[in-house]
Amino acid sequence: MIARSKIVLMVALILSAVISLGSGRMDPYHLDVVLGIGINIILAVSLNLINGYTGQFSLGHAGFMAVGGYSAAVLTTNFGAKLLPLLGGQTWALFLVALITGGLLAAVAGLLVGAPSLRLKGDYLAIVTLGFNQIIMVIIQNMDSVGGARGLIGIPGYTNFFWTFAAASITTYVVVTLVQSTYGRGFLAVHDDEIAAEAMGINTTRYKITAFVLGSFFAGIAGGLYAHFKNYISPDGFGFMRSIEIVVMVILGGMGNTVGVIIAAILLSLLPVVLREIPTAMIDFVILGLRVKFSIVWRELIVIIYSLFIIVLMLARPQGLFSFRWKPKRKVEPAKAA
Repeated sequence: MIARSKIVLMVALILSAVISLGSGRMDPYHLDVVLGIGINIILAVSLNLINGYTGQFSLGHAGFMAVGGYSAAVLTTNFGAKLLPLLGGQTWALFLVALITGGLLAAVAGLLVGAPSLRLKGDYLAIVTLGFNQIIMVIIQNMDSVGGARGLIGIPGYTNFFWTFAAASITTYVVVTLVQSTYGRGFLAVHDDEIAAEAMGINTTRYKITAFVLGSFFAGIAGGLYAHFKNYISPDGFGFMRSIEIVVMVILGGMGNTVGVIIAAILLSLLPVVLREIPTAMIDFVILGLRVKFSIVWRELIVIIYSLFIIVLMLARPQGLFSFRWKPKRKVEPAKAA
């Protein structure tokens, strides 16, 4: 299975490189949407390792994305001119260093949050990670060196189709192969029954911290890609609602189902685009002799739609909308006469 995953990874990288050569002819708006989908796939798959496979509940993924995004952006914006000569003048090498640096700093942030808090479970862990997300936002808003509340501008546009989907392919490969490996069975054991896993001698805290650090690393990579894709970032782009969007992708796709999570990330990335194309609806009616008239701007209802997604899924299909598992049918042979 792992050998097959390597073949799929190589094919995905080659396709990303080939398509990237022709992406320059793509309409800028459509390219914007496609790159946004790739970044959301990285975020959703990495959070699925924490929330889906390990059974934790993190609401701070956008905070790790912010750490990686700002770190990578500061490196290329403020120190790029000094680092380029050391890297042979290759911008791709500078961008790679920036992405890895952003991912590592996000992983360190994940370790600092995870080490003291991952002994908590359920709602308590969610509250701690949500608090971390808000702390990161407040710190960034008060740092003039990164633009503060105004945001950081002048970020070079290094992100393209290849970088985005190569990172998405690598993220998916690492998560899938890790979970399917002998070591990765520990994540599933923690998810299924943490008390039983501890009784069997599994260090559940170590597995939870490993999932947290690895998920944070890839969230930082996604943040670096996002920063060099938008050429501008601000604290508002990494708030509570951003974390909720990523969590909804995991819930909609099915906890612990990588394929379903990828499908959900694509659909929820396209949802705002579709709502933006729907014209404003005018509602005009009379109730109790009073005439009521108001308009509905569909693109502003995204928060309500996400909330409805969660409510409907928890009631009708808690395992996720795309949580499908194919099992081959066993051929039953007729009993032989004695």
